[in-house]
Amino acid sequence: MFLTFAQEKKELIVFRTDIAPKIDGILDDMAWKNANEATNFIQFQPDMGINEKAHQKNEIKMTYDDDAIYISAYLQDAPNNIMKQLTSRDDFGQSDYFGVTLNPNNDSQNDTKFIVFSSGVQADAIATTGGKDDFEWNAVWKSAVTIAENGWIVEIKIPYAALRFSNEAIQTWGVNFHRYFRKTKAQYSWNPIDTTTGYEGLYHGEIKGIKNIKPPTRLSFNPFASYLVNHFNNETNNDFSLGLDVKYGINENFTIDATLIPDFSQAGFDDVQLNLGPFEQQFAEQRQFFKEGVNLFSKGDLFYSRRIGSKPVAYQNVKNSLKEDEIIISASENIKMLNAVKLSGRTKSGLGIAFFNAFTEKTNAEIQDTISKNSRIEVIEPFANYNVVVLDQQFNRNSSVSIVNTNVTRKGNFRDANVTALLTNIRNKKNTFGIETQFKMSRLSDIGDSQNGYSSKIEIGKISGNFQYGIEHELVNRTYDINDLGINFQNNYSHFTGKFSYEIFKPTKIFNNFSINATSTYKRRYKPDTYNGNNFMVDFFAQTRKLFAFGADINIEIGKQYDYNESRENKAFIYKNLLETMFWISTNYNKTFAIDSRIRFETLFDHERDFIGYGFEISPRLRLSDKLIFTYGFDYNTKEGGRGYVSKINDDIIFGEYNQNSIENTISGKYHFNTKHGLSLSFRNYWSTATYDPSLFRLQEDGTLSTNDNYTVNDINDPNRNFNIWNLDLKYTWDFAPGSQLVALYRNQLLSNTTASKDDYLVSLKNILNEPMRQVFSMRFVYYINYNNFKKSLQHKNS
Repeated sequence: MFLTFAQEKKELIVFRTDIAPKIDGILDDMAWKNANEATNFIQFQPDMGINEKAHQKNEIKMTYDDDAIYISAYLQDAPNNIMKQLTSRDDFGQSDYFGVTLNPNNDSQNDTKFIVFSSGVQADAIATTGGKDDFEWNAVWKSAVTIAENGWIVEIKIPYAALRFSNEAIQTWGVNFHRYFRKTKAQYSWNPIDTTTGYEGLYHGEIKGIKNIKPPTRLSFNPFASYLVNHFNNETNNDFSLGLDVKYGINENFTIDATLIPDFSQAGFDDVQLNLGPFEQQFAEQRQFFKEGVNLFSKGDLFYSRRIGSKPVAYQNVKNSLKEDEIIISASENIKMLNAVKLSGRTKSGLGIAFFNAFTEKTNAEIQDTISKNSRIEVIEPFANYNVVVLDQQFNRNSSVSIVNTNVTRKGNFRDANVTALLTNIRNKKNTFGIETQFKMSRLSDIGDSQNGYSSKIEIGKISGNFQYGIEHELVNRTYDINDLGINFQNNYSHFTGKFSYEIFKPTKIFNNFSINATSTYKRRYKPDTYNGNNFMVDFFAQTRKLFAFGADINIEIGKQYDYNESRENKAFIYKNLLETMFWISTNYNKTFAIDSRIRFETLFDHERDFIGYGFEISPRLRLSDKLIFTYGFDYNTKEGGRGYVSKINDDIIFGEYNQNSIENTISGKYHFNTKHGLSLSFRNYWSTATYDPSLFRLQEDGTLSTNDNYTVNDINDPNRNFNIWNLDLKYTWDFAPGSQLVALYRNQLLSNTTASKDDYLVSLKNILNEPMRQVFSMRFVYYINYNNFKKSLQHKNS
């Protein structure tokens, strides 16, 4: 049987220990002799309500002292059934795991998760409402694993510095224990979980018996040193830097993170592609400071951290204002960040507060007159300040109301930006129905000009059970703009959407999991209120009992569709009857050899257009041992008869018809010597060409394209492209002490962007190998210093 949302919780009474257990994976400590056991685990995936098997029983014990919580787990199983691949931290790989989820506030919404894999590797995360896990958050804690004759053993020590709890004499914490069997993907928990309703945080048991513990001073330092050698085009530059990251708990609930003299020299390469569309390419954050502990800052999707330290805001304006004989001879592509600080936490009453602040330095461009050789300096990005403030009040264990504000202030006569949002997420007590609302306002202040914008969204629906459904309306006016600190691709629309989904929660004879989702959207412009288009999307996912997974996505847009983005000037471009499909398969990763593959197809049912697109992707994986794994990826795509913006002639917007071909090869390899030492290799070569027909179109007022003006590619800059990029990373990582790390990294990059679109892949590959290679070698040493440990060591030394 399993518990429903409102049923009674299990309780575990814990006792204080006078002698802390040694974390070695051997359960011979006195602390475990009289500790109570948490037993009788219940399966919640893929099936619910199934009792643990006799040969896979679980015995969990807990104790505590003035410094930490201690957990032991004896997890029975046949040793040859225990999968234990070595991976890097937070990488689940192909391993069994044991996890403990702690919620010191016992509010069902703010969990801290600690996971130990059978390989001995750790993972940890902070979870929030909706069950989203932030695995970029890393704490410093200890664990040990041993393999026994009839299972495996875990011991864990979680220092109080890794948790946030109130200063009360008697504590009651929310808790749940999890066990995962990689071979079958079966998951069990101590307190039963009902996956048909809500998220895991609603189904915690409780720890009782913790008394007279005090929140410690949560202060830690991460001093670092880095050395960088950059060689490009026969020039070599060296850079050595020292810096410091600080984490300080200002009270039992709130923490400040600060990076002083930031160093992002080891941030990874972006997966850059040839972009023919109207929208910028969105990249994942690579800098650790912006990845860790930012769950509150993501409220309302207003914070795109890549804006900080990105391209200078006035670069294009300066470039456009150059005189006839002037050129830019030097300008930084990115802005240097001077420092940044984050404050976040949540009170006992459920009020979450988050504050982010960063400063970037003034950036100049040097402009030279090619005739006189005189040069001048122009500011392309002034000294700037970036802020994010979030207030998030949680209530009823499953609902919240939030206020979010983002602000960018630039010194002098440069653009400033401010965005404010009010968000609600309300669910009924049974957690079966919910309503979400968003209202956002933006304000831009430029030289002699201000602009206000707004957007709104409301979604209501059934959120539990096999069948779920809902309706949604989203409205964005024409002047809504959050792109100084957020990312938003389009505005001036009013969309109505209906959603429906079906999912099984009990395996069938064939399937472990099966789900299907359908959405239908009716699109209108906001002003003027005119029809914009429609789409109907269906996707399904299935996984068999033998862990073979497959699925498909279908997108249909019926009739005329009015695209106001492709023109770059808010003028409609019409296309008709679009069909997009994709089918994929993924074999069992538990096998030595596994493979992922997908096929894509798209076309327009339009007698005036001859358009077709197709492609396929294949990615085999070879796990040679628990220490070594290789993955190769090959992705091919072609698009014939595509149409899009290419230029502007006087007041005429010019479109072209093109054929595009793309090939992407990726290779990754990982070898882990043990849980402390690892070596990884990643390689990517992306090549794409776009060849335009000689004859060009003019976009007419009615949204159609005309060739009556006889424009050709000779009337504009050559639009044909041959884009080729090569990236390689080789990294060695040594976790030499808790929270401390040494990383040695070699990387190189080649880039070619020409108009030789008719060169084939082999010719393009030969050409890029003749380009100057950027080679970077860097080493970064980070050492973790905990104030409490440092203080104790001094006291011990003095005594």
